[in-house]
Amino acid sequence: ERAYDLTIKGNSVAVVSNGSAVLGLGNIGPEGSLPVMEGKAVLFKKFADIDAYPIVLDTQKPEEIIKTVKLIAPGFGGINLEDIGAPDCFEIEAALQDIGIPVFHDDQHGTAIVVYAGLLNAAKVIGKPFGSLKVVILGAGAAGTAVARMLSGLGAKKSTQKVKQVRMLNRSGVLTAKSPRLSTHQRELVKYINPKNERGDLQSALKDADVFIGVSGPNAVSAEMVKSMAKDAIIFAMANPDPEILPSVAKKAGAAVVATGRSDFPNQVNNVLAFPGVFRGALNVRSARITEDMKQAAAVALAGIIKQPRAGRILPSPLDNSVAPAVAKAVQRAS
Repeated sequence: ERAYDLTIKGNSVAVVSNGSAVLGLGNIGPEGSLPVMEGKAVLFKKFADIDAYPIVLDTQKPEEIIKTVKLIAPGFGGINLEDIGAPDCFEIEAALQDIGIPVFHDDQHGTAIVVYAGLLNAAKVIGKPFGSLKVVILGAGAAGTAVARMLSGLGAKKSTQKVKQVRMLNRSGVLTAKSPRLSTHQRELVKYINPKNERGDLQSALKDADVFIGVSGPNAVSAEMVKSMAKDAIIFAMANPDPEILPSVAKKAGAAVVATGRSDFPNQVNNVLAFPGVFRGALNVRSARITEDMKQAAAVALAGIIKQPRAGRILPSPLDNSVAPAVAKAVQRAS
């Protein structure tokens, strides 16, 4: 216990990757992912004054990653898993939840926190209750499943705002409990969000939907699909570098609020709005894990930074230095 006070442990985070799912590049291996992990370490220091260390592992085997992280854990106050592909990322994170320090897969939960925050404010912009929203998520990997879980309130102990309906799709269409090649993690989620095993393709799923959330690939959504959505539709087209639909096209088709993962468009959904503050809060109170309630608190705090949301500003700038302290305080309270 004294190691937290007398050594670097209490302010250190390991940024661990095997380079199997690097944003926009795919499975490029440990050396290819190293610059990304270095950049992540810089962001930890810049926004939360956390000493982060890039650790890239030359293995594609979940059991080897799990064992390695357990062995190096005593030297760190937290573990940030990064750019590890699904379904391995689910198994790895679940196996590391009881090692005494928080383990957080940012591609899952960082994305979910920022999307949830942005959607809270987007709902205010269009004047619809958050709980009434019907949401369609395209992409059933790490980010898509985490967003679906968070919007559905799964795992949160305290009362939280949930959307009315979530439908999640991959290339084969709406996922059901009978869909092939689902991981255990995905199958359990789908049983909850689609209990009636309703089927359909993206076009049919988007009809009368309030929200589209894309974590898939470029040009997956057409203007006609947006036109078929409910009035004042919300579009989160987050594929990088090319979104599922360009903001100009979506707005022309009737979308009221559009967010992307890019910095050259308004409303950038960027994980740096979440992970520095989440880890700062967790390290401050020496939390053993990061719970669903802590993630929900982080999202609500992030949304609250924007006092008067508007169509072109539902999230703070990723360079806003006030974000991490606000998120950290909320995480500490929820711990």
